[in-house]
Order: sequence, then C-alpha cells, then structure tokens
Amino acid sequence: MTPKEQFIETYCKNIHRPGADKLLAWMESTDFFTAPASTRFHAAYEGGLLEHSLNVYNVLISKHYDPAQDDLESFTLVSLLHDLCKAGFYTVELRNRKNDAGVWEKVPVYAIDDKFPYGHGEKSVFLIERFLRLKNEEAVAIRWHMGGFDDAAKAGSFAIAHAFEKYPLAVKLHLSDLEATYLCENRGE
Repeated sequence: MTPKEQFIETYCKNIHRPGADKLLAWMESTDFFTAPASTRFHAAYEGGLLEHSLNVYNVLISKHYDPAQDDLESFTLVSLLHDLCKAGFYTVELRNRKNDAGVWEKVPVYAIDDKFPYGHGEKSVFLIERFLRLKNEEAVAIRWHMGGFDDAAKAGSFAIAHAFEKYPLAVKLHLSDLEATYLCENRGE
C-alpha cells in the first residue's frame, strides 16, 4: 500500500464527521500528498508532508492513545491534518550550489511561497474548519502543535501554557510531532 493509500484508508476509516469527504476532496486538489514537510529541516523532499503526517499519527496512536478514554476520530484528525497549512505553501526555485567537484551549478530547492500568511497552526485550523467542525480540544491541539517553536510562544505568550494545561491532546500532539520530526524522519534532502 502506498503512503497516500494508507493516509486515505486511515482518514476514511476513522474520520466520519460531516464535511470530511469534502475536505479530503479539497486536499486531493492541492499538493498535500506531494509537498515536502519543510524546505530543509525534515522530510524536505517530495511526499515529505504526507510521510510526516503519517509518522505523527503513528507516534500519537502508539504512545498516547488509550482506547478506553480517548476519541480515535480526534486523534486521527489532529495528527493527519495538523500541518494542512503546508498545502500550496512551497515552490521550487533554482539556487547556486557547489557540487562535489567544487563547481557552482544551479540546483532545484524548495522555498516558501505563502499565499495566505495566517500563521502556522491557526492556518491549519482555519482550512479544516472550511469543511468540518473541530472540537475545542482539536482546534487547540492543532493551533499549538509547534509548542515552543511557535512564534507566539517565542514572543512570550502564556496562551500555550494554558492550552497545554487545559487540553492534554495538545501536549500529546506536540510530543508526537517532535518525535516524528527528530527521530523518525530524514533531516535535509
């Protein structure tokens, strides 16, 4: 099974709320399944965003999901869609780089082309809610999944601490995102 088939199967099996089918159709009209996860930090290659989303899902479910008390639909939704903001976010441009022989050559690299600069987590929440309603804990988890790497947190906002105290799913998604990024995925190209 390809990663895209695995994503769609997991999504369709676990997410049943109204609008989920329309959201998936919209995702298929974007580059979500072929985009990188970053320009150079992790999964910076074609399909990296898809791979990262599946990795976050796998970590979240295997380490933090308790079927006796947790909602599988919520866990699936936040893990697979936390970086939806990266659909249509990257472009390819040519940059000069020295090759192994020390000769300069033009090479394709990913660059950011943010046509809707709305923030990271908040943009994912906005895009999801165009199609389906999120529960408060889901919206907060997606909004703050970057943890201390979020610009608002770096600027000293205490909202993230309150979010983590009130919504354990936010902490669990952040930890899963970190583990997927730093322990499961290739750094760079």
